[in-house]
Amino acid sequence: MTLRPPLPYDHLPKVPGFDLTSRDLVDGATMPDAHVHAHGNGSPHLAWSGFPAETRGFAVTCFDPDAPTASGWWHWLALDLPVGTTELARGAGASDATLPGDGYHARNDFPGHRYDGAAPPPGPAHRYVFAVHALDVPTLGLTSDTPAAVVGFNLTFHTVARALLTVEYASG
Repeated sequence: MTLRPPLPYDHLPKVPGFDLTSRDLVDGATMPDAHVHAHGNGSPHLAWSGFPAETRGFAVTCFDPDAPTASGWWHWLALDLPVGTTELARGAGASDATLPGDGYHARNDFPGHRYDGAAPPPGPAHRYVFAVHALDVPTLGLTSDTPAAVVGFNLTFHTVARALLTVEYASG
């Protein structure tokens, strides 16, 4: 049995969960090629509900804890999504112009300011953890060039609830 790194939110302060669904992804299943970097590279549809009343904004992230680095790999960081947002359409991760309100993309690890899909090296499947973070602030006060680790730090201290959906992908 191959040991895998822990999932990113297992060792952070516990917060309540809420519902996250997708017309494109199934929790625990394989990521479809439409959302893989070398194929379609489009962000998946995501919809959420049941978040706490004290929510003031959202962030959406996608993280690969199995990347061959000491810090995993950030694929998507969509920040400052308005509190009235309850879904992102397929492809919303293409640019800041496709995000609602004043939402914007922080730099991912490719680097890019958008969604960049699964791109693991050959070998065992990697996990891709899509998270919707319900925040206690309408804005994190960061910039599009804030490093992903700093975004993650700020998310940890402003998240009042979190919804997760995890898929896997292996390259041939």
